[in-house]
Amino acid sequence: MSDTPAAAHPDIDQATRDELRRQGILLTSMEELYNWGRSHSVWPLQFGLACCAIEMIAASMAKFDIARFGSEVFRPSPRQADLLIVSGTVTKKMTPQVVRLWNQMPEPKYCIAMGACAISGGPFKQGYNVLKGIDRFIPVDIYIPGCPPRPEALLNGLLALQEKIRAQKLSGPDAPRHLRADDPCEYPVPEFGEHDLLPTKNPVLWQAPIIVRKE
Repeated sequence: MSDTPAAAHPDIDQATRDELRRQGILLTSMEELYNWGRSHSVWPLQFGLACCAIEMIAASMAKFDIARFGSEVFRPSPRQADLLIVSGTVTKKMTPQVVRLWNQMPEPKYCIAMGACAISGGPFKQGYNVLKGIDRFIPVDIYIPGCPPRPEALLNGLLALQEKIRAQKLSGPDAPRHLRADDPCEYPVPEFGEHDLLPTKNPVLWQAPIIVRKE
């Protein structure tokens, strides 16, 4: 095992690495091995909100078999989960509970916003009682559009998350959140105000886009 990633050796291309692997020689680094293990043991929280939760449940059944990717263990407790799949409409009444569950999950943890409602409010975007995207309060790693997205879309999102985990660095400015002491792992839980949530968003995570209109 080498401490230097194989990609750092210009004389070793991917074809050579594949041939060495077929011969029983695995050329890798501690960083690559560590991230490979983490990416294939992501345990989702057993938690659903609305229609998209049915598609999430279907992804764990025999036809789609999310167990192929190491995520078959849906944990009933946030203390034992790595992945929060926000599957469905997030009402403002439910938002504090979602943020509280996220805060209770240990690092490293990840979030998938599944479906149009979790991403932007979906068809209920103009409703007074629906949050216009969970990324206003917690960080989202993968967005899966659709209304609702099929189980295959969730599996594709899980693969994208695995790729993101495998590409993470263990040190330096690009290190993930759980390895950075200056990056918070808990976020403020909003409270119910007279007319809306207080605060209406976490300004550290979300800022309204600036639209420049042409004259």
